[in-house]
Amino acid sequence: MSKGVLKVFSEVAHLYELVNHILTFGLDIPWRKKAARVAASGGGSLWLEVCSGTGEMAVNLKELATPQTRIILSDFSMPMISRASKKVELREASISLADSQQLPFPDNIFDLIVISFATRNITPTQEKLTEFFREFHRILKPGGRFVNLETSQPSSTPIRIAFRLYTKQVVKLVGKIISGSKTGYVYLAHTIPRFFKADVLSDILYESGFLKVKYITMTFGAVAIHRAVK
Repeated sequence: MSKGVLKVFSEVAHLYELVNHILTFGLDIPWRKKAARVAASGGGSLWLEVCSGTGEMAVNLKELATPQTRIILSDFSMPMISRASKKVELREASISLADSQQLPFPDNIFDLIVISFATRNITPTQEKLTEFFREFHRILKPGGRFVNLETSQPSSTPIRIAFRLYTKQVVKLVGKIISGSKTGYVYLAHTIPRFFKADVLSDILYESGFLKVKYITMTFGAVAIHRAVK
């Protein structure tokens, strides 16, 4: 990821969870729980959360993992991953400071890779996103699963307009006031309405080499969970 994106997430790390809860009216909590259930349902002994941030999704995964399951958290922001490492629930998890474009793991080792609310920040282009997904595909075992939780685009025109207006006006302003970051939530608000529709993201996953791509949408299509298999 770019140095600009790194700066954004480093600036907002201290209040990232609080701001997310406020801006989504707390809905990000059940969204993550649902995605974690989808992810954990296939089992496996080695799970990776990419762009793990402060570890909220990892906590949900930990609750659903067996005692034999090892969970690794990976993120490129030291302030973010530092906050995750301090959570009691993640004291047994492994931590990796790494860029998701060049993950420091060998081929074919993970049963599961999860990413939540970070995909839209990886890259704005379909071609580059395909490259990132191929990196995730590389380190998954054959038959391993990739689960992506991300904002999406509501299919209803009135809801989509309202969603984009809220993102443009409220997310940018409230995020800035609470976090104290002048640029962080301006950037994040910019990425939300420009991310791919759920069906288009499915096509990108297929192009990246994944199979059996399925997705479900939540909250009138504002959020989607994609599940794909290597």
